[in-house]
Amino acid sequence: MAHKATSFIMVLSCSFCLFTLINGISYCYGPCNDFNDCDGQLICTNGKCNDDPDLGTHICRSPPPPRNHGSPPPPSGGSGTTCRSSGTLQCGTNSYPQYTCSPPVSSSTKAILTLNDFSEGGDGGAPSECDDQYHQNSEPVVALSTGWFNKGALCLRYLTITSTRTGRSVRAKVVDECDSVHGCDEEHAGQPPCRNNIVDGSQAVWDALGLHSNVGEENVTWATA
Repeated sequence: MAHKATSFIMVLSCSFCLFTLINGISYCYGPCNDFNDCDGQLICTNGKCNDDPDLGTHICRSPPPPRNHGSPPPPSGGSGTTCRSSGTLQCGTNSYPQYTCSPPVSSSTKAILTLNDFSEGGDGGAPSECDDQYHQNSEPVVALSTGWFNKGALCLRYLTITSTRTGRSVRAKVVDECDSVHGCDEEHAGQPPCRNNIVDGSQAVWDALGLHSNVGEENVTWATA
């Protein structure tokens, strides 16, 4: 009888492994080969799904609650705290995750500040999406990841962006989308898709925050002004 019970447990375990392989989704500390294998805001590190340091998630600090494996995972781009990759874009020999969503917005939304040249011939490629204009590096303007840009809902709105390093803030206007789905073409100046938590700021934004743009990335928060 004990032997039969053990066999039954092994069958269930193998069934769960088969489900994971078919669906390609693992949860905290589950096996993975790349980012597509991990659920929600998790990242594949050392063969296991874990918190994404870029997003600052803390999902895996304690063992995850039991999950009903008979139910499908939340849809990509859904609401709440889940923001899963919607696919992969192949750029030459490299592949990049695509996102139609961004982390949830709060009164002080965490983001990664990157540098963009919004002038003609700059990093931005085509004119800014919100006003079909180029912008000088002396203007405090930003582009937002696709989910936060929300089909232009924040176009020409002002954000208050605060550096977590210096504590300084700047008021900057949203003029463009930092495309988290498309990239590696002329329209995007050959650049890959943005991550889903990016505030892409002009040199004026970096200067106002007292940050050195040669660092490449800085942690900031943003809120609608």
